[in-house]
Amino acid sequence: MANSASAKKRIRQNVKSRARNRWRKAGYRTEIKAYDELILHGSVEDARAKLDSLYKRLDQVASTPALHKNTASRLKSRLAARLNAKQENAAS
Repeated sequence: MANSASAKKRIRQNVKSRARNRWRKAGYRTEIKAYDELILHGSVEDARAKLDSLYKRLDQVASTPALHKNTASRLKSRLAARLNAKQENAAS
């Protein structure tokens, strides 16, 4: 248990920061699930529109300590690869 006032304040700050980070991560994970559903059952145009909004969300979260910029870049690359695979399947 923290004894000093600064340690107690740091605990309070950590609780708030963790809650904020979890909220941000839950937001983009929920959007990724919706995007995956569009990839499976939706049209390519809808998936492309969702991908654009998902890029924006990932960039916003990556600008905070909740998500590293390289992790966001990797996620965006993998999401684009899913859309490209769907487009190839739709074309053939």
